[in-house]
Amino acid sequence: MNAPATSKTLGSADPRVRLVRAACPHDCPDTCAMLVTVKDGVAVKVQGDPTMPFTDGTLCTKVARYLERTYAPDRVLHPLRRAGPKGAGEFRRISWDEALDEIAARLKALAAAPEGPETILPCSYAGTMGMVQWSSMDRRFFHRLGASRLERTLCSTAGKVGIKATLGGSVGMDPERFADAKLILLWGANPIVSNLHLWSRVQEAKRRGARVIAIDPYRSLTAEKCSQHVALMPGTDGALALGMMQVLVAEGLIDRDYVERHTLGFGELAERLRRYTPEWAAATCGLSVAEVVGLAREYATVKPAAIRLNYGMQRHAGGGMAARTVTCLPALVGAWRHPAGGIVLSTADFYGFDHAALERPDLLGARSPRTINHAALGDALTSAQPPVRALVVYNNNPVAVCPESSKVIAGFSREDLFCVVMDSFLTDTADHADIVLPATTQLEHLDVHKSYGHLYALANNPAIAPVGESLPNSEVFRRLAARMGYDEPCFRDSDEQLCAQALRSASPRMQGVDWGALREGGWQRLHVPERFAPFAEGGFPTASGKCELYSDWLHAQGVDPLPFFSPPAESPVSNPALARRYPLAMISPPARHFLNSSFANLKRFRDFEKEPRLEMHAADAAPRGIRDGDRVRVHNGRGSLLLRARVNDKPRPGVVVIPSVWWKKHAPDRGNANNLTAQRLADLGGGATFYDCLVEVEREG
Repeated sequence: MNAPATSKTLGSADPRVRLVRAACPHDCPDTCAMLVTVKDGVAVKVQGDPTMPFTDGTLCTKVARYLERTYAPDRVLHPLRRAGPKGAGEFRRISWDEALDEIAARLKALAAAPEGPETILPCSYAGTMGMVQWSSMDRRFFHRLGASRLERTLCSTAGKVGIKATLGGSVGMDPERFADAKLILLWGANPIVSNLHLWSRVQEAKRRGARVIAIDPYRSLTAEKCSQHVALMPGTDGALALGMMQVLVAEGLIDRDYVERHTLGFGELAERLRRYTPEWAAATCGLSVAEVVGLAREYATVKPAAIRLNYGMQRHAGGGMAARTVTCLPALVGAWRHPAGGIVLSTADFYGFDHAALERPDLLGARSPRTINHAALGDALTSAQPPVRALVVYNNNPVAVCPESSKVIAGFSREDLFCVVMDSFLTDTADHADIVLPATTQLEHLDVHKSYGHLYALANNPAIAPVGESLPNSEVFRRLAARMGYDEPCFRDSDEQLCAQALRSASPRMQGVDWGALREGGWQRLHVPERFAPFAEGGFPTASGKCELYSDWLHAQGVDPLPFFSPPAESPVSNPALARRYPLAMISPPARHFLNSSFANLKRFRDFEKEPRLEMHAADAAPRGIRDGDRVRVHNGRGSLLLRARVNDKPRPGVVVIPSVWWKKHAPDRGNANNLTAQRLADLGGGATFYDCLVEVEREG
């Protein structure tokens, strides 16, 4: 199905009732199509759009309760100015004119000072992923200003760069085709929590007889329902893939025709693989040799085989190379030949949205401001030279979500840092702001969306008027641009014009995707076949047009062009002294009822999660005298926090799990997992390394 029903079919017999087509904006691959029921100007119901094929009329439990977010009693409804110490969350109401005049004056003064506009830093992330409210007028504003640039690296950068080296971009198999696979590897993926509509297709495949294997240090909700769980140590995914590839080559299980015609560098890779025996891989990963060999043989012989790779496995020092290595597997066995074969981490680069038109990097002119890595924000706010003197935060809650919280909080607590936060709630970050500006929610503004988990473009139509005095991000930056004296015509573009600009593309996959039709219908599939096998005949978006087992692109950057194992920075192998002090590997995957830090302030979802907790295996709990339900202190050299222990067999021995991300203000000791995580960067793309973290756990009291 390629065309949705039009809005004409959504009418109601009651003239006071409207149905509005919308899209979920949150950082989730599903990007659901929604219908919002509005009565007398008030949204009364949010539901999935049953006409949209991928999301099929269902929403996750969080977004199904979206009205509780839009109409929350603690929502920020007016501009606020700080009235107490930073971090206290004490504010008084001011007008929009007061707020914008003060912000513009402060930014003008900093831009004119000797150190220049690089002392100003935009600090945004994926609190909303609509093109207009995420990366349009804001980027134009900061480009024109000449502010420092933010390298947005918290989630997926390392993996995306690793996959680009192999496949040529963030591309892969069509997630809609997973239902037709006979073998599915969920590699570091927990789709019940974070990819619900893929999970429904995995379940359908399983009902048809497919084997589903979870590869994860943690027996997640998803792993519990799989045919097999391969519980490797964190940060060893690349080692498992290398061991599997060695078996494929040694036993002649590769698709030689596909390899010869559509890959580059097989000979060199085969020679490299001699060192990565299944015995070595098993010892490195904490698995049995039989698990490594059996997984390789099954992957090679059961067709079609699909891999869902997710982001947790690349949040390690060697995460980029690990993602690259896993991504080599489908080409070796010819999995790309079938629409239900291959691998997918992200589908984002299948879209041809015109980001340059939206963001206008040309407004920088000849200037080349410094770049600050989001994953190292704590260091940037405490030691960068020249100092960051003004911070504008939107779509982001860095005090809760950035690593090494102690440094992040120290930076936000500086009295000489002018901080503006645009949000719908007083987050942990907003509590440190000088000015807070009320932001709209998805029901109150216009936007256009792509997805990183399917192949549909979506429109979000505003269903209700902005609540209180809230404004869309785009409008705030328009008003600031006017106060700064920026008279370029692009600062007067409406949100409607921005949506249309996003879709102006020469990409053949964008053929027929028109803003007018998209806004009317709500969604459109990209111009690709229904049974889309993107690389059945090669045609990878690499320089060679082939799957690059040997990457000249990496070689030019001084990186080994062949896959290799890069271990975690914090492990008994790489740092035995540290591991003796802190012998447990800690990971902090998403809590089921939170989405990063979004929704974590709403009572319903906190009640579901009950309290911050740590899960650990009985084999690790017993020698520490820890029993289920005990209060424990988790600590390392970067910080500590108090949690409730849950002793079970979900984490593998040697691993502890802290479901995240709690707002610090809602935790008993005002801490969360990022008290413990490091600002260390991954090997590729400067990605964050949240899951490369050793800790010790002690019974408290």
